[in-house]
Amino acid sequence: MKPFIHDDFLLTNEMAKILYHDYAKNLPIFDFHCHLEPKEIWENKQYNNISEIWLAGDHYKWRALRSNGIGEKYITGEASDKEKFLAWAKTVPYTIGNPLYQWTHLELARYFGYYELLNEENAEKVWDMTTEKLADSSFRARQLITSSNVEMIGTTDDPTDSLTYHENLANDDTWKPRVLPTFRPDKGIEIRKETFLPWLDKLSVCTKQEINSLEDLLVALEARVEYFHSKGARLSDHGISEMVFESASRQEVEAIFLKAIKKQDVTIQDERKYKTYILVFLGQLYADKGWTMQLHIGAMRNNNTRMFHLIGADSGFDTIEDYPVAQPLANFLDELEKTKQLPKTILYCLNPKDNFVLAALAGSYHEEGIPSKVQFGSGWWYNDQKDGMIRQMKDLANIGLLSKFVGMLTDSRSFLSYTRHEYFRRILCNLLGDWVEKGEAPNDAALLGQMVKNISYENAKTFFGDEREAEVGK
Repeated sequence: MKPFIHDDFLLTNEMAKILYHDYAKNLPIFDFHCHLEPKEIWENKQYNNISEIWLAGDHYKWRALRSNGIGEKYITGEASDKEKFLAWAKTVPYTIGNPLYQWTHLELARYFGYYELLNEENAEKVWDMTTEKLADSSFRARQLITSSNVEMIGTTDDPTDSLTYHENLANDDTWKPRVLPTFRPDKGIEIRKETFLPWLDKLSVCTKQEINSLEDLLVALEARVEYFHSKGARLSDHGISEMVFESASRQEVEAIFLKAIKKQDVTIQDERKYKTYILVFLGQLYADKGWTMQLHIGAMRNNNTRMFHLIGADSGFDTIEDYPVAQPLANFLDELEKTKQLPKTILYCLNPKDNFVLAALAGSYHEEGIPSKVQFGSGWWYNDQKDGMIRQMKDLANIGLLSKFVGMLTDSRSFLSYTRHEYFRRILCNLLGDWVEKGEAPNDAALLGQMVKNISYENAKTFFGDEREAEVGK
C-alpha cells in the first residue's frame, strides 16, 4: 500500500505526472510574500523542538486545535512544547479534508523523511525523532531555506524597521538566497486605531524629524520608501479590510490629520478620506520606484473580543469580510492610472465571491512590455487550499491570462512551509492535465510544461525583476 505522501501525490492523470516531474518539481522557489523573521535567518536560528518551528505563531493550526475542543493551555498557554505537540498530533486525524492534513504530512515527509500518518499513537515517536533531527545543523533556519531550493524571500516589514538583518544578509558573501524587505505601512494608514499615534512616534524617531503636520508625514513616508529601496525593497503590501475611495482636498486631509494627533474625534468619513489620500500618495511613490504594490483585501480581524484581550491579535480569530469592493478599488486604481502612476499591482481577495471582480478589474489596466501588469493574486489565507487554488486559477483563466500568473507564495511564519509551493505546483499540473483529459487543452507536454515553469517560477522572477542587477544600496 502506498504511503499517503508519494511521488504522484495529488497527480491523478498522466499529463499531470509528466508536467510535475519533468517541469515543476525541481524549479527554484521565488517566495515573494511571507512573514518570516529576518532576524532568525541572520542568526541562523536552531529550533529546540517541532513545536517551536511548527506550532508557534501558526494560527491555522490553532484554529483547528480549538475546533477539536483543545484548551487554550495547549495552544497559546502555559503547557510545555511537548504537551502542545501531543495535542496537535491528537487533532491531526480530525483535519482530513482540511489542507492542514496534507500540509502536515508533506512537511513531515519532506523535512524529516517520515511517511506514517501522524496520530496520538505515534506522537511520542515523532516527537523524539524530530527533536533529534532538529538538533542537527542541517535543520537551522538558513539550511532549511537552501535545502528547499529557495532563491528569493520577501519578508513583511513595518516602515519604522531598521532593516539591519536584511542589510547583514545582503552583505554576507556566504549566503546566496535574497531576503528582501517589503514595505507594509498599515499602522500609518489606520488613523482611527489606537496604534496610530504610537506608530507616528516611532516614525518620528527613525526619520529624526518631528511629525506635526500632514506634510511632515508625507516627507517621512517618502524618506522611508527611499530607505527601503536602498536596502533592496521592490514590493509594498497593504492589508485592507474594507477598500475605500473618497476624494478630499489636501486641506481637508490636513485637518483630519491634525484632529488625530490632537486626539480629537476622527469620523469614519474622515478616515476614508485620509486613507484614500495616503494610499494614492504611496501608490505614486511605488510607481516612481518601479515597485510592485500588493493589496490584501477583505480580512475582518479580531472577532472574539474576549480572546483578543487575553492573547492579542493574529491569534486565529480573524475571518472573511463582506464589504463591496468593485467600485472603490476601480476608483483607486484609476486615480493612479490617470497620471500614468499606477505601479505593478497584485490584488488578493479573502472573500472568494470577489474572484471575478478582481480578475476582471485587473484586465482593465495595461502597460506595454509588462504582461498582466495588474495581477489577480493566488488564493490567500482561507483560499490557499486545493479548491481555493483551483477556483482562483480557473477564474483567472476564464477572464485573463493564466499563463502570465505570478503564482504561489507561502504567506507563512514557518520555515517548513515551503512545501506549499510543491502543493501548489502539483495542483496546477493536475488542473492542466485534467483539461487535457477533457479535451479542453492540447495534449502537448512541451507547451504546457513551459506554462507550468512560467507560473511556478519564471513569471514571478520576471515580474519583480532580478534585484541582483541593481546593487543593494544604490
